[in-house]
Amino acid sequence: MKDKKIVTKLLCAALTASLLATGCSKEKDAQGSADRPVQSEDSGALKGTAAELGSMETFTAKTLGGGSFTQEDIAAKDMTIINFWSLMCGPCIDEMPALAALEKALPDNVGLVTVCLDGAGNEKIAETILDEAGYEGETLISGDGGIEDICENIQYTPTTVLVDAAGNLAGDAIIGGQEDLSGTFLAAVNAALEAGGKEEISLER
Repeated sequence: MKDKKIVTKLLCAALTASLLATGCSKEKDAQGSADRPVQSEDSGALKGTAAELGSMETFTAKTLGGGSFTQEDIAAKDMTIINFWSLMCGPCIDEMPALAALEKALPDNVGLVTVCLDGAGNEKIAETILDEAGYEGETLISGDGGIEDICENIQYTPTTVLVDAAGNLAGDAIIGGQEDLSGTFLAAVNAALEAGGKEEISLER
């Protein structure tokens, strides 16, 4: 009986360590989908778990620099990668340099922005983290409409979603830190672009 208890404790500890290494949980459990994403016959968008979080057809957001970011900025790109993170999430901060490098390597038709879920009121801390990582893209710290809904629905950080020019979330949400961030994100972007009838991209070298 003692051996069984020890094994159970070890398994629980391993599971906890695994979760902490890959992402930070919010209040509710994440509900993933085992179904393979499929192309929508109506819109041509790649269907997947991300669509369950909402859409970004209509929204207004405030940037860390005091500017604004809206659906018009989304519409200007074939695809936008949006990374949701928090100041209290170690894996989020650990992957920020890789996000910074990816943002610089993307072609003009694909954008990358981050959303700091607890950035409002903590702007200086967020700026320091982003500066140290070398991130030069936009970071959103508050918003309404679709972006507010998605922020409320996210259960783990980091969570990354892809958004097409119409504001639809495409494919599966990418949850947790990624060992090969650029490879994972590039594959997801190209799958979504192909589903929407757009040309695939490669990263600038």
